[in-house]
Amino acid sequence: MLVLSRKEGEGIWLGDDIELEVVEVNKGVIKLGIKAPKKVLILRSELAKAVEKSNLAAIKELDGSELVELASKIKFKK
Repeated sequence: MLVLSRKEGEGIWLGDDIELEVVEVNKGVIKLGIKAPKKVLILRSELAKAVEKSNLAAIKELDGSELVELASKIKFKK
């Protein structure tokens, strides 16, 4: 993991088209501004972890026949 120190108003670039800027620092809370193309998915890490946990729990509840039925409903584009 790369750790950088930035002050309010400073930022970093990720690649050519994503910019992160420290907008405000107040009482241990940092507000970040993110400029990125609309096609870039931006998720808070705690939300992504909750979705992953929920998906894993759902998979454990399925039996083999439900997975086969679900797979038969998936349509792949060529």
